[in-house]
Amino acid sequence: MKQDLKVESFLANVPLLKEASAEEIARIAQGTRALHLARGETLFHKGDMPQGFYLVVYGQVKLAFISPQGADKVVELIGPGMTFGEAVMFLDLPHVVYAQTLTDSMLLQISSAAVFQELELNAKFARKMLGGLSRRLHGIVSDVEAYCMHSGAQRVIGYLLRDAEQLDGGKELDIELSTNKGVIASRLNLTPQHFSRILHELSEAGLVQVNGRTVHITDLNKLREAS
Repeated sequence: MKQDLKVESFLANVPLLKEASAEEIARIAQGTRALHLARGETLFHKGDMPQGFYLVVYGQVKLAFISPQGADKVVELIGPGMTFGEAVMFLDLPHVVYAQTLTDSMLLQISSAAVFQELELNAKFARKMLGGLSRRLHGIVSDVEAYCMHSGAQRVIGYLLRDAEQLDGGKELDIELSTNKGVIASRLNLTPQHFSRILHELSEAGLVQVNGRTVHITDLNKLREAS
């Protein structure tokens, strides 16, 4: 199965393993297994001890916790090529969130035993992994900055433009929301009502057109200026 899945190829593109050698990747692959989960399945609960970290091959996973008021708070949406669970694995602490699939998904579970064994054998590998964790920390800091310093509208525009950074000029673009608006709103630290109101205001301003999960950006430059 591993050969058919080309596990090494997937692992070589994981940010945490980006600079690892082919030999290091091959050894990590020996401790990697494929997981097939249906939509709505829970991979782990808050409080579970980590068995390793995960890579999404296809599908989508939400990381969330239940607030004291009983509401679902989405911390992150994980799509293909993205990983999660590294920090608690290294700290050997229980998961602080739960992970649940939003669509039928396939994941690779990279066992903590394989990672730790490689770390003990190879100091260079440890430095490479530290670089990967530093990049992840930078992303978390950027998220916190967005919550604290950016308005709700800026956060929504940033979300819509996250895949459009390399596009030039005033091109139009269709964005397909990866999941329902309530989940995305929680990820952006907004209420569903506030998220919908912002989309309506952007539509009223002629910057977007919303049709279900499809958001049509009428002019990229104008939307960037609005942020």
